[in-house]
Amino acid sequence: MSSRSSRSRRSSVPSSNISDEQIADLISKLQQLIPEIRNARSSSRVSASKVLQETCNYIRSLQREVGDLSDRLSELLLSTDPESAQAAIIRSLLM
Repeated sequence: MSSRSSRSRRSSVPSSNISDEQIADLISKLQQLIPEIRNARSSSRVSASKVLQETCNYIRSLQREVGDLSDRLSELLLSTDPESAQAAIIRSLLM
C-alpha cells in the first residue's frame, strides 16, 4: 500500500485518531521509561521504531520477571505453614 493511499484512509477514519505531535510525545515518554534507551547516550536520536521495539522487549522481560517471582513465591508457600501470617501474605501476593 502506498503512503498516499494509507494517508487517505487515515483521514477517512473518525476523529479519534491522535495527531503526529501526540505520537511523538508518547514516543518521547516511552523513551524516558525504557532503561535500555534512557541509559543510552542522550545526544543520539533513537527512531520511533527502535523505541517501540525496545518497549516490547522490556515488557517481555518484565513478564518473565513476574513469572519467575510468582514461581519463587509459590515454592516458598509450599514450604510455609499454611495457617501462618507469612503464608497469608504470600497468597495475597500471588493473587
